[in-house]
Amino acid sequence: MSGIVVRALTGAEIAAALDDLAALRITVFAAFPYLYDGDAAYEAEYLTDYAQAKDAVLVAAFDGARVVGAATAAPMGHQKAAFRAPFEARGLDTDRLFYFGESVLLPEYRGYGIGHAFFDHREAQARACGADAACFAAVIRPADHPARPAGYTPLDAFWTKRGYAPVPGLVTQLAWKEHGQAEESGKPMQYWLRDWSAP
Repeated sequence: MSGIVVRALTGAEIAAALDDLAALRITVFAAFPYLYDGDAAYEAEYLTDYAQAKDAVLVAAFDGARVVGAATAAPMGHQKAAFRAPFEARGLDTDRLFYFGESVLLPEYRGYGIGHAFFDHREAQARACGADAACFAAVIRPADHPARPAGYTPLDAFWTKRGYAPVPGLVTQLAWKEHGQAEESGKPMQYWLRDWSAP
């Protein structure tokens, strides 16, 4: 797609883009499989905390001046205890890990390689900061979930092509409010990992 620029933002540039990222998260995560009922107050707290992480990066896709997609990453050591716990329970060193957070892109911009650019930039930041592995967590939904759209295709094949694989048993629980729910409920999140130090 001509005219799209994908750029890694750091430091003060991240803070300037947080409102755009919050709006994208609320819009994109409203769809299956996350079904997120976005909350502006939660977004402000969550994203401010992320922006303060040392070595954090926000990769943004611009269509002109408009941010149409974004992806985040930061050292795993900065993440909340719920994110780190499955690794620490196995005795894994989270200091060698980078955590890839959300990757959100408006539907009309998908299929043009922007997702690969998001991973390229985040992996470059991870390597530059001395990490030798990266991970992310994806929500687990049953195949017969009532909100699953007809013809829905998960991103497993894309992630596998990037060199990531789900780690059996490496699952955490995160809570958010879904559309139609009165309050937050816990969701299982499967970790996927790529270790580029492995032979």
